[in-house]
Amino acid sequence: MVSPLLVKAAPDGREIVTVTPESAGWTYVGFQAIRLPAGQSHELSTGQRELCLVVLTGCVDVEVDGTRHAGLGRRDSVFEPVAPAALYVPPGRALRVLAQRDAEIALCSAPGDGRERPVRVIDPLAMRAGTRGQGTNLRHVRDILPHDDPGAAHLLVVEVITPASHSSSYPPHKHDDERPPLETRLEETYYHRLDPPQGFAFQRVYTDDRSLDEACAVENHDVVLVPRGYHPVVAPHGYQLYYLNVMAGPNRLWVFRNDPAHEWMLSPPR
Repeated sequence: MVSPLLVKAAPDGREIVTVTPESAGWTYVGFQAIRLPAGQSHELSTGQRELCLVVLTGCVDVEVDGTRHAGLGRRDSVFEPVAPAALYVPPGRALRVLAQRDAEIALCSAPGDGRERPVRVIDPLAMRAGTRGQGTNLRHVRDILPHDDPGAAHLLVVEVITPASHSSSYPPHKHDDERPPLETRLEETYYHRLDPPQGFAFQRVYTDDRSLDEACAVENHDVVLVPRGYHPVVAPHGYQLYYLNVMAGPNRLWVFRNDPAHEWMLSPPR
């Protein structure tokens, strides 16, 4: 039986996967990934939600209310050590995305807050990149729309590459209790890509009392929903894993708590 937290990808067609607050049973995060062949376009409006459009692969032009943002994107693979192109669009805007070459784009959304913000291209050169963890817990992180970027209402977006045979989002951590500065409540989606694409990875989502305890075998383009609880990921031998995280909650602040049972591994060796 497929976990209720696992959203399987469509093998073909424009729409790869779609998550709405209604389909997820939560309040904030929306996510959609689409394929856009060269020369084809996709139109949408933001309504009452803010949007971060991420060009995962390929190259697109994006027109927002008549203003054209041309030539966004230069990656052929999400596993390239290259920052993605991204565009922030506030609520109440109409968009048309035109693929200059075959493209895959992510549409990450959250509610607006009534404050006026500009449309802006998020400079790939300004995106922070770094590594977390060590040994087989090492992974490579790039902040696309982090919580210290003031240009969004609720939305946070980050991408991670986990080498083969490594763990990620580990030690297990959670962010489901709104009590800053100790922890904040954020819903989250994981959009998974694998290299080679026939691979798979594993993600577990669980709470302290195990009232939620789901283990998901994820394949290329699948999404895992994290409504609450800890959510570690493991990439098996031979397959490196990419995921795009979208987070949003009542406040735009990412503060997590590690699972106390596994926090020992962060202590320096004696």
